[in-house]
Amino acid sequence: MKFKTQEFIPVLLGGDINTYSVARAFYEQYQVKSYVFGKFPSGPSYKSKITEYTAIYKIDSDDTFLDTILTFSQKHKDKKIILIGCGDSYVALISKYKAELPDNIIAPYIDFDLMNSLQLKERFYELCDKYDIEHPDTIIFENGMNVELMEIKFAFPFILKPSNGVMYWEHPFKNQHKVYKIHNREELRDVTTQIYNSGYTDTLILQDNVPGNDEYMRVLTAYSGKDKKVKMMCLGHVLLEEHTPHGLGNHAVIITEPNEELMLKVKQLLEDLEYVGFSNFDIKYDMRDNKFKFFEINTRQGRSNYYVTGSGFNIAKYIVEEYIYDKPLEFKTAKKERLWLVVPKRVAYKYLKDEKNKIALKRLIKEKEYVNPVFLKGDNKLPRLLRMWKNHFSHYWKFKKYYR
Repeated sequence: MKFKTQEFIPVLLGGDINTYSVARAFYEQYQVKSYVFGKFPSGPSYKSKITEYTAIYKIDSDDTFLDTILTFSQKHKDKKIILIGCGDSYVALISKYKAELPDNIIAPYIDFDLMNSLQLKERFYELCDKYDIEHPDTIIFENGMNVELMEIKFAFPFILKPSNGVMYWEHPFKNQHKVYKIHNREELRDVTTQIYNSGYTDTLILQDNVPGNDEYMRVLTAYSGKDKKVKMMCLGHVLLEEHTPHGLGNHAVIITEPNEELMLKVKQLLEDLEYVGFSNFDIKYDMRDNKFKFFEINTRQGRSNYYVTGSGFNIAKYIVEEYIYDKPLEFKTAKKERLWLVVPKRVAYKYLKDEKNKIALKRLIKEKEYVNPVFLKGDNKLPRLLRMWKNHFSHYWKFKKYYR
């Protein structure tokens, strides 16, 4: 693999597929190596040829984050440092301290107060109501509420999830799930008690369960420029998600599809908020009223962000063209149909239900219009490759065990 000397260095925070997908975008567009700081010596970026990976267990703590980034900035003071968070806690840290970072660090994020409010799901639902963006019926649950007496305006089973995802994962406990499906009041009492006993203190979201399997899901990614105008939007039709307790809801198969009406509603919201940087939305089509229901906003690119790059909208290029080369960007939406998947093709085909989606899957594979982001040609160091293949084929037993 060949690399070029550039006037900038990408620094990525995190350890999962998100960092590798962003690093791959930088490499493919600019032939530059990214520096990645994650908590553990694992994941797709670890021992990759296109990254310099450093494991620092407390990288997501304030002091360690600042010390690491300031030291790196001083060491490379002749370069521009593009600092990108690949997880909610990292994005929050960058936003919180961006005013204190040296001049050679580029941090394309909104101010912390706005970010902090948007990462609370209940705040996002308030904005949805203001901008006529549909979302599932929701109850905000606070610690101490009487489970037996509270009014629940939708039927069991319903969804329970933390409003504050960053705080939630800071308090791990046994059998901790990303999302819960609650079947009765006894289960509601048990789960809420377990969550609050862990040390979590913020609100919880109780939400109507929108019917339908993974194939009703959508994911929307947007990029807002320095002028606070949206420059790019890419909508993906999610065909399959992961179903392990910690991975529940993580995308496994996506096909890009346009929906201008849906995109333009979100564009107005982002521009009125004077948003800057990447944003990512989880959405589900509700067959009961033929409407798309929004679940949350992520104030960053999603972990499946390579579906955007693979559709012709390289996410690294948006930051570099604007912040390094000061080039104007025009608003564009993704229209090219492309397949993104992180599971074996046979797993994807086996667990899809809709025949039309199966046909589209087979067609795009036949036309070679697909990509698995972790397998980049040339990035073939044996230890990494063995780990990636092991994880790749583990989806056979994971789906067999957990898919319902």
